[in-house]
Amino acid sequence: MSTPQPPMPQAAPTWQEAPEPSYPGYTSPIPVVRTHLGHAIASEWTKIKSVRSTMWTLGVFVLLVVGIGLGAGALVAANSGEGALEGENPLSFGVFGLLLGSMCIITLGVLTTASEYGTGMIRTTMVACPSRGRVFAAKAIVFFVVAFVVTLASAVVVALADVALLDGAREPTGGEWLKGTVGISLYIALLGLLSLVIGSIIRHSAGAITIMIGLVLAPLVIALFMFSQSLEGLRQALFEYSIPNQLSVFYSNSLTDSGPSGWDPLWIAVGVTAAAFAGAYALLEKRDV
Repeated sequence: MSTPQPPMPQAAPTWQEAPEPSYPGYTSPIPVVRTHLGHAIASEWTKIKSVRSTMWTLGVFVLLVVGIGLGAGALVAANSGEGALEGENPLSFGVFGLLLGSMCIITLGVLTTASEYGTGMIRTTMVACPSRGRVFAAKAIVFFVVAFVVTLASAVVVALADVALLDGAREPTGGEWLKGTVGISLYIALLGLLSLVIGSIIRHSAGAITIMIGLVLAPLVIALFMFSQSLEGLRQALFEYSIPNQLSVFYSNSLTDSGPSGWDPLWIAVGVTAAAFAGAYALLEKRDV
């Protein structure tokens, strides 16, 4: 009977480094760059120009502003007697088309943000650019520039045409030209930017559009039905600060003798939009997408 042999101690394995690959390392041909706000702006510009809603809403906007503005000027010119337009600002007839056209800018502003939440596209956007503030700022910049340029072009066309049509009206001053074209275009663009911010807060297209239309029309409509003397102060304030009246201020035609004048409506719009933008940014950082 054989005696079992004790196990022989095994030597510790010697680890060797893996041999170097016989082929050179792969280098991606795609350059790796540090992203910045310009990339986000380029992305948002691609979005806004490639969707059909942009072309439709801006097309209807131009049609309303130019069509109603020229129609109002031609109608007044055809039915006014000798000297009836003396002292009248011919630029003021463009306010009717801009008031209705502002609904298109409001709609486009809401859709710029709220539609992405409705379709879920916002998740893809945030994956591509995790900086929420950068995305929000890029949307605001692109939309504001588009709204301002389109409004300015339409307002200038209407202004030039109405001045040519209304021979009996006085020649607008340089300040009136600036307010009736650049000033009111900035105001309409800010109104659209406020709609974009409300769309980001509400995250629902129909709800945000309803809120903005109510903001534009409700104060004036409510004031028209305030007959009580005890509400006279509130009624006057609603008239003075309603958006239709603030639009007419740019043409020196206010519904009241007091209230905003000159460039006041633009500063009011800047303040309200800035406050809403800050609130929307704070909510964006805290809420899930």
